[in-house]
Amino acid sequence: MLRPLLDVLFPQRCAGCGRGTWPFCPACHASLVSLTAPGCARCGRPAEETLTGCRDCPPDPIEWARAPFLYSGAARIALHRLKFSGWRTVAEALASAMATANEHPADAVTWVPLSRARLARRGYDQARALAVATASHLGIPAVPMLARTRDTPAQAMRCGTERRRAMRGAFRIAGRGPTPSVVLLVDDVLTTGATAAECARVLRSAGARRVGLLVAARALAGPLPARCYSGADSRLSLWLPGGRPR
Repeated sequence: MLRPLLDVLFPQRCAGCGRGTWPFCPACHASLVSLTAPGCARCGRPAEETLTGCRDCPPDPIEWARAPFLYSGAARIALHRLKFSGWRTVAEALASAMATANEHPADAVTWVPLSRARLARRGYDQARALAVATASHLGIPAVPMLARTRDTPAQAMRCGTERRRAMRGAFRIAGRGPTPSVVLLVDDVLTTGATAAECARVLRSAGARRVGLLVAARALAGPLPARCYSGADSRLSLWLPGGRPR
């Protein structure tokens, strides 16, 4: 009930530049690189034609992966605001696009959890915020199913093989009751997929038949088809200033 009043008193700013209109001002909206079809049927990397797989597919425990945006420009800045600056509402700005990018039905949504130490430092879990908002758009429950068994060091400078080795045994099942048959795992960014793959392995060992991955943005090397650079695709359902979908 207080949200409309708060929006008037404290208007939200662009999740990209931090100055324009919410959720992305026209300039930041135009800078978003959309990862749209056709492309890899398994991981969603854009291409000129549909492929059954590609060199950038995440490890096998993940059956499919999707991301609405490339991890660059306004999307990257927005995720940094969510992750490090406490802009929790950024999750709402990205969730609609994430839900639209997902092409596979699921029974429930869960997320890649933070360690207790990082959760204490940040005050909240950005992957959980994305998962809850996305689940609301999809109309399915968001359920905590995983917990970290230990804090893991930063993975940025490690290759995929080293990341997978470091993540082995880093998660356990935390939920009570049976694990849903089809689980949609949510995280903020996909790089090599090592962390998500370990989560998927644990979920499948607990009874999940299929595990898909949905992230807000994805790091990809090399050029993408020209269509990806023409601003956020209309199918991603981001709202422009003025209340009308693009």
